[in-house]
Amino acid sequence: MSAPHFPRLGEYQTIHTPGEKYRCYLPPPLPPSPAVKLEPMMADLERAGWAVGGLNGIGSNLPNPELFLYMFVRKEALVSSQIEGTQCSLSDILRDETGDEPEASFDDVREVSCYVDAMEYGLARMRDGFPLSLRLIREIHARLLAQGRGAGKQPGEFRTSQNWIGGSRPGNAMYVPPPPERLMEFLGPLELFLHDEETGLPVMVRAAMVHMQFETIHPFLDGNGRLGRLLITLMLCHAGVLRQPLLYLSLYLKQNRSHYYYLLQEVRERGNWEAWIQFFLRGVRETAEHTVETAQRILTLLAEDRRRVEGAGKAASTTLRVFQVLDRNPVVTITWVAEKTGLSYPTVQGAFGRLETLGILARHGSGKWNKRYAYKAYLDILSEGTEPLRD
Repeated sequence: MSAPHFPRLGEYQTIHTPGEKYRCYLPPPLPPSPAVKLEPMMADLERAGWAVGGLNGIGSNLPNPELFLYMFVRKEALVSSQIEGTQCSLSDILRDETGDEPEASFDDVREVSCYVDAMEYGLARMRDGFPLSLRLIREIHARLLAQGRGAGKQPGEFRTSQNWIGGSRPGNAMYVPPPPERLMEFLGPLELFLHDEETGLPVMVRAAMVHMQFETIHPFLDGNGRLGRLLITLMLCHAGVLRQPLLYLSLYLKQNRSHYYYLLQEVRERGNWEAWIQFFLRGVRETAEHTVETAQRILTLLAEDRRRVEGAGKAASTTLRVFQVLDRNPVVTITWVAEKTGLSYPTVQGAFGRLETLGILARHGSGKWNKRYAYKAYLDILSEGTEPLRD
């Protein structure tokens, strides 16, 4: 007699290749059956909803929401890429965007830059009315892997060969997703679930399920983790839960990555959706609250420093013009700021000197020519949690 099949669990397909055999996991479609028990996590769901509401509020009240979004998109791109092994800093990304040479490798910086481009592209497509779909996911993936180490791994195309997670080959891997010839059996139902509002499931619960299922299918040769995390924000924006794309879970997942990987396997091996969804909801709450706190700290810093600049005497007006460049580009050179503002090099140099005296600007790095300066207090707030992973 065959063992009873628990509906929440998928099945395995054994693949025979020359020299070894391995098992691919075939996940069941969403939503899980038996249905997820939401009652024990209603408090977490409510707290997450309140936190996202607070995030929407701070986004509406910011004097320059585009600026805050600009910086947070870059922070998310960096942290999400770090989870996949990228070794660079926020300073590297900002320096690269001002035409300065970063300290990190070219490939690392390009990977993060491509993430920013992919994110902005996906959000723009949805604002134009394009549905969140497999086609859009492929388009975003093409942008994500346009440059850097993943450029040779079928950007924008679902994989045509087997991939795996952990280990040196499928036979000793920690996890092996479905074989390439069967991908559409799982991606098709996932696309339908993206827009299935008849399930009655809250959007945040559906987002948790979609992220889990996407990571389990692992449809691309590279970039699955980054795209899977981006899907969370895209879903919440598409559903109107987020007014602006300010919620990114990568920092939470980076800080709890061992437990995150453990819970993904818990769903695959034991059908424990409840533990995963509860972890996800707590991440939404913590991330939203942290983002609001960060926004408030930045607003306070900018307002206080602006008042100090305005009281800097006769040269306050030109110094203020230079200061206003720093909130978008906290790592700069005199030459770059002169080009951006149209001010002369000596005028910008004088403003830099006054901002140094005020303790707002400080030398950044050790270059002798075209010296770099950083708005250190601002950069420190933004950089919290973005230290490269070394383990």
